[in-house]
Amino acid sequence: MSIYDQYETTIGLEIHVQLNTKSKAFCGDANNFGAAPNTQVSPVTIAHPGTLPRLNKKQVAAAAKLGLALNCEVHQVSYFDRKNYFYADLPKGYQISQDHQAICTDGYIDIRLKNGETKRIRIHQIHMEEDAGKSIHDQDPNYSLVDLNRAGVPLLEIVSEPDLSSPEEAHVFIAAIRQLVRYLEISDGNMEEGSLRCDCNVSVRKKGTTELGTRREVKNVNSMRNVKRAIEFERKSQIDLLESGKTVDQETRSFDAQKGTTSSLRSKEDAHDYRYFLDPDLPPVMLSTDYFAQLRAEMPALPQELFQQFTQEFKLSDYDANVLIEDKHLALYFLDLVAQKISPKSAANWMSNVIKSHLNQSQLAIQDFMVSPSQLAALIQLVESDQVNQLVAKQQLFPALVAAPNRKPLELAKKLDILQAASNEEDLEALVLEILQQHPDKIAKYKKGKKGLLGFFVGQVMRQTKGKVNPKEVNPMVAKLLDSI
Repeated sequence: MSIYDQYETTIGLEIHVQLNTKSKAFCGDANNFGAAPNTQVSPVTIAHPGTLPRLNKKQVAAAAKLGLALNCEVHQVSYFDRKNYFYADLPKGYQISQDHQAICTDGYIDIRLKNGETKRIRIHQIHMEEDAGKSIHDQDPNYSLVDLNRAGVPLLEIVSEPDLSSPEEAHVFIAAIRQLVRYLEISDGNMEEGSLRCDCNVSVRKKGTTELGTRREVKNVNSMRNVKRAIEFERKSQIDLLESGKTVDQETRSFDAQKGTTSSLRSKEDAHDYRYFLDPDLPPVMLSTDYFAQLRAEMPALPQELFQQFTQEFKLSDYDANVLIEDKHLALYFLDLVAQKISPKSAANWMSNVIKSHLNQSQLAIQDFMVSPSQLAALIQLVESDQVNQLVAKQQLFPALVAAPNRKPLELAKKLDILQAASNEEDLEALVLEILQQHPDKIAKYKKGKKGLLGFFVGQVMRQTKGKVNPKEVNPMVAKLLDSI
């Protein structure tokens, strides 16, 4: 057994979700990604003396919705605090956050692991806060530059309990959170643009012990792949320290994506180091029971609910269900397709294969797909009623429908001359015999047990007839004639 197998890893994550509100958390400055440096600022963002914050109500709604989705207790009363620390890109010298009473506490999410098991990850809290600006160190040889566009951008911080025990579980957890915020449409969840950032708290301990090890926090990891890499490095690094007789110091570290390593930034601060106190400029956030009722009415069907519906009501496989619920709009399109009396399995096959492939190749979102569910349903019904061969439908009829999404699939099938006609049995048999006579070598291999060649002969018949005969008629005829030779 490897020395590393003698240890277990304990992981807690702090996920910062940047909200897609039009304005910042406590002022009316624009909240847009990619603007020129320092163009989305005002006296409030820059923290001029005498300026006062004003709460963005959409940030509160986003926090409450996410809390409901994560099975939290969403509090009717919560408070804002000042988190005091000095850094060049923090104009006020403090960050407005929540410490004494966050808006959401004590939740959970059930994640599905690769082995099919479900694991419950507890949520310690969700709190509202604002982002800091951005320090830029690579544009001037002598100075660090500061861009304050991001200062004041509204964030939600999701703090998990230390319930994760592997990099893989951390990856699944972050993916589930990203999926949720996209379903709720409160963030695009784009880690590359900083809409989702993660701090990883990692500790190790010998298996069989109950006391948690000393944790180290890796700050601002910006991709799910890098979260896995950072945790893997920290796990090995901490075990190496303990095995060499040294101790693990509590500290904050940064992750170098190029090297795949972490390095020390500073000794880890505790809450008292930030000197939290209630923000005197912001009143308590007070939410009514009517407010909660309205939010619940606005909540969409969530991934877990759709997964249960797709697997239990529609009898889809876990794999098909996961593909469909990956994107909310894809799942809704599927539901519209099934509502057109298309079998769930046929609808899932078309969605998972043909539609997703087309969207990927065309770099389109399903919202931009011009073929309506009713039009696609009419196409699938031509296949299921044996009027059009499935392969021909995918290769010819579907592209024609994409090019002319307002045309009826039956019209297009007639124009393409691909409707399957009832076969004249004598003519079909003559054609099959003719094709068989052209391939004596393959007949010999078939006779010796290479039964997969049946598909070759059926394919030849379909090609000769341009897909106009029903393969359900061709298959048994080819098999019968092969066996009679």
